Amino acid sequence: MVDAQVARGSNPAITVDAVVFTIREGCLQVLLIRRGRPPFQGRWALPGGFVESSESLDQAAARELEEETGVSEIYLEQLYSFGHPDRDPRGRVISVAYFALVPAKEVQPIADDDASEVGWYAVSGPPPLAFDHDEILRTATARLRSKLEYTTVAFQLLPSRFTLGELQDVYEIILGRPLDKRNFRRKILSLGVLTEWDGGRRTGRHRPARIYSPIPDHADRTREKGTIFSF
Repeated sequence: MVDAQVARGSNPAITVDAVVFTIREGCLQVLLIRRGRPPFQGRWALPGGFVESSESLDQAAARELEEETGVSEIYLEQLYSFGHPDRDPRGRVISVAYFALVPAKEVQPIADDDASEVGWYAVSGPPPLAFDHDEILRTATARLRSKLEYTTVAFQLLPSRFTLGELQDVYEIILGRPLDKRNFRRKILSLGVLTEWDGGRRTGRHRPARIYSPIPDHADRTREKGTIFSF
């Protein structure tokens, strides 16, 4: 196994780690596994593992995520590389981190491979994490918040059709603060990246809310316009 090849002074080993975000129970949550093997056996961690010689980084990230959580066929975006010499007690290991956004109802994680348990935890208060995964999580969270300013990445946390109220809820949860309703809707609609569906969705005693879905390639169109969000 690759573990046996990790030794101080040798060429660094390469791992991948996946930060998978979703919105559950009214808060931003991250997918974690409880490690079933040393080091840090029993400690919670991000899904991940060593890159095999025959695969790319993207392939390794997707494979490890599926092996340890049963989650597959989701979009993974490369985040950052972490290479402090002492980040792994087994030896010199460099990790390439990825992050992803998924609607909660579309993912049903199941512990597998070397993970003894899997679950969702609030980003604001995760359990103590193995390795330097707390730093990776902080970096991914900061990247997600910054991406709200220049992309429509938040759409990935919603079902294919949603109301503007539901979209605003996602922004407020990620940013951790309330947003002005009128200003938010004006800016989102001005982008021209949503299409409205006939009919409405009634919530409580209020009148039906309009339902929208993203126009294909909406994120690219936003970048082409140079749109910057400032909520």
